[in-house]
Amino acid sequence: LPDARISQARLYAVLNAIRLQETTYKSAGSVHGCALFQGEHMQIFVEDVGRHNAIDTIAGWMWMNSVAANEDSIFYTTGRLTSEMVMKSAQMGVAVVVSRSGITQMGYDVATRLGLCTIGRAANKHFLCYTAAERLQLDPSLALSGVRKVEPT
Repeated sequence: LPDARISQARLYAVLNAIRLQETTYKSAGSVHGCALFQGEHMQIFVEDVGRHNAIDTIAGWMWMNSVAANEDSIFYTTGRLTSEMVMKSAQMGVAVVVSRSGITQMGYDVATRLGLCTIGRAANKHFLCYTAAERLQLDPSLALSGVRKVEPT
Protein backbone atom coordinates (compact mmCIF):
# COMPACT_ATOMS: atom_id res chain seq x y z
CA LEU A 1 0.00 0.00 0.00
CA PRO A 2 2.15 2.86 -1.25
CA ASP A 3 -0.26 5.53 0.06
CA ALA A 4 -0.37 4.22 3.65
CA ARG A 5 0.51 6.94 6.14
CA ILE A 6 0.11 7.54 9.85
CA SER A 7 -0.11 10.95 11.44
CA GLN A 8 1.35 11.59 14.86
CA ALA A 9 -2.14 12.45 16.13
CA ARG A 10 -3.52 9.12 14.87
CA LEU A 11 -0.60 7.24 16.42
CA TYR A 12 -1.39 8.90 19.76
CA ALA A 13 -5.07 7.95 19.38
CA VAL A 14 -4.12 4.30 18.74
CA LEU A 15 -1.82 4.25 21.76
CA ASN A 16 -4.54 5.80 23.91
CA ALA A 17 -7.08 3.19 22.75
CA ILE A 18 -4.61 0.44 23.74
CA ARG A 19 -4.00 2.13 27.10
CA LEU A 20 -7.76 2.14 27.78
CA GLN A 21 -8.29 -1.46 26.64
CA GLU A 22 -8.96 -3.87 29.51
CA THR A 23 -6.36 -6.60 29.22
CA THR A 24 -5.21 -9.75 30.92
CA TYR A 25 -1.71 -8.31 30.73
CA LYS A 26 -2.66 -5.48 33.07
CA SER A 27 -4.06 -7.85 35.68
CA ALA A 28 -1.89 -10.95 35.31
CA GLY A 29 0.93 -10.30 32.84
CA SER A 30 2.54 -13.06 30.77
CA VAL A 31 0.50 -12.49 27.59
CA HIS A 32 0.93 -10.60 24.35
CA GLY A 33 -1.72 -8.34 22.92
CA CYS A 34 -2.30 -7.54 19.27
CA ALA A 35 -4.86 -5.27 17.64
CA LEU A 36 -5.94 -4.24 14.18
CA PHE A 37 -7.03 -0.65 13.72
CA GLN A 38 -8.88 1.00 10.89
CA GLY A 39 -7.82 4.59 11.38
CA GLU A 40 -8.36 5.23 15.08
CA HIS A 41 -11.05 2.52 15.42
CA MET A 42 -9.95 -0.76 16.98
CA GLN A 43 -11.48 -3.55 14.90
CA ILE A 44 -10.19 -6.49 16.93
CA PHE A 45 -8.00 -7.04 20.00
CA VAL A 46 -6.51 -10.46 20.83
CA GLU A 47 -4.36 -11.66 23.71
CA ASP A 48 -2.40 -14.90 23.82
CA VAL A 49 0.65 -16.29 25.55
CA GLY A 50 2.38 -16.25 22.16
CA ARG A 51 2.61 -13.15 19.99
CA HIS A 52 2.47 -15.34 16.87
CA ASN A 53 -0.79 -16.91 18.02
CA ALA A 54 -2.27 -13.44 18.53
CA ILE A 55 -1.30 -12.13 15.08
CA ASP A 56 -2.42 -15.40 13.44
CA THR A 57 -5.82 -15.03 15.15
CA ILE A 58 -6.17 -11.53 13.70
CA ALA A 59 -5.14 -12.72 10.23
CA GLY A 60 -7.71 -15.53 10.47
CA TRP A 61 -10.39 -13.10 11.64
CA MET A 62 -9.63 -10.87 8.66
CA TRP A 63 -9.93 -13.81 6.27
CA MET A 64 -13.11 -15.23 7.84
CA ASN A 65 -14.79 -11.80 7.86
CA SER A 66 -13.54 -10.68 4.42
CA VAL A 67 -11.71 -7.72 6.00
CA ALA A 68 -9.01 -6.30 3.77
CA ALA A 69 -6.33 -3.94 4.97
CA ASN A 70 -6.09 -0.52 3.35
CA GLU A 71 -4.02 2.64 3.71
CA ASP A 72 -5.71 3.40 7.07
CA SER A 73 -4.93 -0.01 8.61
CA ILE A 74 -2.54 -0.19 11.56
CA PHE A 75 -1.35 -3.34 13.30
CA TYR A 76 -0.37 -3.03 16.98
CA THR A 77 1.50 -5.57 19.09
CA THR A 78 3.02 -5.64 22.54
CA GLY A 79 5.73 -8.01 21.29
CA ARG A 80 9.01 -7.41 19.53
CA LEU A 81 8.90 -6.77 15.80
CA THR A 82 10.72 -9.87 14.60
CA SER A 83 11.11 -10.74 10.93
CA GLU A 84 8.18 -13.14 11.26
CA MET A 85 5.89 -10.50 12.79
CA VAL A 86 6.87 -8.03 10.05
CA MET A 87 6.26 -10.61 7.30
CA LYS A 88 2.87 -11.59 8.76
CA SER A 89 1.85 -7.93 8.90
CA ALA A 90 2.84 -7.51 5.26
CA GLN A 91 0.93 -10.66 4.29
CA MET A 92 -2.15 -9.16 6.00
CA GLY A 93 -1.67 -6.08 3.80
CA VAL A 94 -0.85 -3.72 6.67
CA ALA A 95 1.87 -1.14 5.93
CA VAL A 96 2.07 0.49 9.39
CA VAL A 97 3.09 -1.63 12.38
CA VAL A 98 3.33 -0.31 15.95
CA SER A 99 4.89 -2.10 18.92
CA ARG A 100 5.23 -1.38 22.60
CA SER A 101 8.55 -3.26 22.34
CA GLY A 102 11.47 -2.85 19.96
CA ILE A 103 12.55 -4.37 16.67
CA THR A 104 15.08 -7.08 15.90
CA GLN A 105 17.78 -6.60 13.27
CA MET A 106 16.09 -9.12 10.96
CA GLY A 107 12.74 -7.43 11.53
CA TYR A 108 14.34 -4.10 10.61
CA ASP A 109 15.91 -5.58 7.46
CA VAL A 110 12.65 -7.18 6.28
CA ALA A 111 10.60 -4.04 7.03
CA THR A 112 13.11 -1.93 5.10
CA ARG A 113 12.93 -4.24 2.07
CA LEU A 114 9.12 -4.32 2.18
CA GLY A 115 8.64 -0.59 2.82
CA LEU A 116 6.69 -1.13 6.05
CA CYS A 117 6.60 1.68 8.56
CA THR A 118 7.67 0.20 11.88
CA ILE A 119 7.22 2.18 15.07
CA GLY A 120 8.50 0.78 18.34
CA ARG A 121 8.90 1.60 22.01
CA ALA A 122 5.49 3.18 21.62
CA ALA A 123 3.71 4.12 24.83
CA ASN A 124 1.80 7.23 25.77
CA LYS A 125 3.38 9.92 23.60
CA HIS A 126 6.82 8.40 23.16
CA PHE A 127 7.92 6.30 20.18
CA LEU A 128 10.73 5.52 17.77
CA CYS A 129 10.18 5.25 14.02
CA TYR A 130 12.55 2.58 12.72
CA THR A 131 11.67 2.17 9.05
CA ALA A 132 9.76 3.96 6.27
CA ALA A 133 9.86 7.27 8.14
CA GLU A 134 8.32 8.92 5.09
CA ARG A 135 5.01 7.27 6.06
CA LEU A 136 5.03 9.04 9.46
CA GLN A 137 3.60 12.56 9.40
CA LEU A 138 4.94 14.45 12.40
CA ASP A 139 3.04 17.40 13.80
CA PRO A 140 5.32 20.04 15.36
CA SER A 141 2.49 21.19 17.62
CA LEU A 142 2.54 17.71 19.27
CA ALA A 143 6.31 17.62 19.72
CA LEU A 144 7.72 16.31 22.98
CA SER A 145 11.34 15.96 24.02
CA GLY A 146 10.96 12.15 24.08
CA VAL A 147 9.87 11.75 20.44
CA ARG A 148 12.52 10.89 17.89
CA LYS A 149 12.46 9.87 14.26
CA VAL A 150 15.19 7.27 13.70
CA GLU A 151 16.69 7.18 10.22
CA PRO A 152 18.56 4.11 8.98
CA THR A 153 22.32 4.54 8.70
